[in-house]
Amino acid sequence: MDIFKKDIDGGKAFDWGRTSSDYAKYRDIYPPIFFEKVADRELCVKGQKVLDLGTGTGVVPRSMYRFGAEWVGSDISENQIAQAKMLAERSDMDIRFVVSAAEELDFPDGTFDVITACQCFFYFDYDVVIPKLARLLKDGGRLVILFMAWVPADDALARESEELVLKHNPNWTGGGYERKPVYIPEIANKYFEVEHAEDYDLPVHFTRESWNDRMKACRGVAASLTPEETAAWEREHMEMLEKTAPAEFDILHHAAMAVLKKK
Repeated sequence: MDIFKKDIDGGKAFDWGRTSSDYAKYRDIYPPIFFEKVADRELCVKGQKVLDLGTGTGVVPRSMYRFGAEWVGSDISENQIAQAKMLAERSDMDIRFVVSAAEELDFPDGTFDVITACQCFFYFDYDVVIPKLARLLKDGGRLVILFMAWVPADDALARESEELVLKHNPNWTGGGYERKPVYIPEIANKYFEVEHAEDYDLPVHFTRESWNDRMKACRGVAASLTPEETAAWEREHMEMLEKTAPAEFDILHHAAMAVLKKK
């Protein structure tokens, strides 16, 4: 399904469904600490029912399944959900997945103890989604917003890869990330209070091939370009990596988390 948002990529359509198989293979790059910090706050653990928004291929529920919560994952892309179901079944994980935009979720009020949103919160219509999430949460329930991105200002290889994406897709607005806390829209203050917020740097390890595949699975490449355009980008990107990058390397990332408690 094509997604349009005027402040993202100049309104150019993108569709995560185009890159679902690559997304499933190459977007699950979060180090264990990224999810352990959530569980350490006694969230998404045994005895809790959790909804993961924009679940994609189910990275969050699959990565946190070991902590014992009961999970539901939702995503607007049918292809992404198909991949999520396959990967969960392959690992014998009992996770329910539904195809739905966050704005159109249909669950009874007070269904969930925790709602998570990782790498997706900025895609939503806050005026619709925030009141809905407050209704879906139990009294005192938590909304956990997570984000992780490479830092091109402090990582030359990430910066070179971004420049190549922009060469092939000048409309892409996903580059140039700078360290910042999780953004909390003004409307959230009506329904939630910030209970905890933190951010930190962390290295993520790649080979040339896995970094190429991770970049290909970003919004600016396979989710937006034609297969022919994606192939042209990939050829040039691999040539660049073979000239400038060692066989294995770390890419500097920045992670951020905010925990909002329902009022």
